[in-house]
Amino acid sequence: MNGSFYDYCLLQGLWDFVRAGQEEILLSPYLPASCAFLTHVLMCVPFFFLDMLSCVSSRIRSWRIASVPCRAYVTVVLPVTALLQCVLRSPVLPQRAPSLYGVCVQVLASSLLFDALFFVWHFSMHRFPWLYRTVHQQHHKNQAPIALAAQDASSLELLSLLVLALVSAQVVGCHPLSEALFHLVNSWLAVQDHCGYDFPWGLHRLLPSLGLGGAPFHQQHHTKHRGNYAPYFTHWDRLFGTYRC
Repeated sequence: MNGSFYDYCLLQGLWDFVRAGQEEILLSPYLPASCAFLTHVLMCVPFFFLDMLSCVSSRIRSWRIASVPCRAYVTVVLPVTALLQCVLRSPVLPQRAPSLYGVCVQVLASSLLFDALFFVWHFSMHRFPWLYRTVHQQHHKNQAPIALAAQDASSLELLSLLVLALVSAQVVGCHPLSEALFHLVNSWLAVQDHCGYDFPWGLHRLLPSLGLGGAPFHQQHHTKHRGNYAPYFTHWDRLFGTYRC
């Protein structure tokens, strides 16, 4: 048996439970885009409450960095990504679950690859005026972002980011469980970057060695409209001299 007994009990049992009678749903080409949007909205809910509480709580206001669209998914993102899923994804689910170590490696590798691809794409959208106007300008209406602002973008931008995430998982060769966790982590990091709060328990503060920028890093991009092009990590911006603090 490959992997440890712990991996088998935890992940294989989970994978068998998920697969049982659910293969048609799991193989649906509409699943990734639908889950990405719904997950993002649900993750934004706590920040909506924080925005309301900030009116009466000075502590919450001290965390705020600055004072303070579904149709695109239905008309563009959902059908196009469904088509891509039909092309990219295997029509058969694997029998075996990955090891716990394998899940961690695949999620980290997918996150790093997505970060690199996003950096190049984001830099290009700011480098070429016609690309900025056509694809990215709508997202920059938010100079003081709120959590849901990560999805406040043009149809083309929403589609491009979801495609980059799908391609990253495919290139790494993620197991469906690893891919699901990667998309979950990706959604959470996007919400955290746009939430507008610099929490003392943010990952960029708790784990500074990871090189995460967090909300302050991305807030600088929305304020200055240049620099800090990578979505989550700071190493590409430091390497190419586009880091702003």
